[in-house]
Amino acid sequence: MDGVVRDWVDGWVLSCGAAPPVAEPWGWTVDVGLAEHVTRQVLGGVDDAVEEDTVRKVAGSVTGAGVRLKVFADPARVGGLLGPGWWVDPEPGCLMTRPLGPADDEPDLPAGYRLRTWARGGVTRVLIAAPDGSWAARGQVAPTGATAVVNRIETSPDHRRKGLGSRVVRHLQRAAAEQGAETGIPAGTPTGRALYESLGWTVRAPLTSAKFTGLPGPGTRGA
Repeated sequence: MDGVVRDWVDGWVLSCGAAPPVAEPWGWTVDVGLAEHVTRQVLGGVDDAVEEDTVRKVAGSVTGAGVRLKVFADPARVGGLLGPGWWVDPEPGCLMTRPLGPADDEPDLPAGYRLRTWARGGVTRVLIAAPDGSWAARGQVAPTGATAVVNRIETSPDHRRKGLGSRVVRHLQRAAAEQGAETGIPAGTPTGRALYESLGWTVRAPLTSAKFTGLPGPGTRGA
């Protein structure tokens, strides 16, 4: 099993309030408990360490709609192994890391914007409110010892290109470092990857995200 993948699983579970991961011979099963995201299965290898027979076996054992699969390998290779009933996200993600050393400077917000932050249950959240009080950007981080998972970074379409996403990530990096985390780990989308790379994060592995719909053909896209 790849240690970074396990660290990501632990941080994601804490951040999202999911059930503790159950160890499997091939990775972990995590119960999430949502109608469209009942359970997720995460394979523990990355890139060439992901065995095709294992992907087929895990995917073939799924019979219930709403089960999701995370595989840290190229979707071009993984997608053809899943069989009927699986929808594969057309926007492949990636597993990324960054050392969390001395805190970076946090630039000032645009005039009228306000940053609010709070922590509960081990998760630190950040909200940037627009001048009218509506949400402009948000994100959260879950430290689990030496590593911390950053996720749910989002900027409102009405407030993009103002540096708000960068401001959120920088603040979360600082918060995690202050809690003793030494390495940050997100699983980014293509858009998120560009943001993280601009802040010094590096790609560790590609990510295939898939969901079992229970029916042939495309399903409803999920996060």
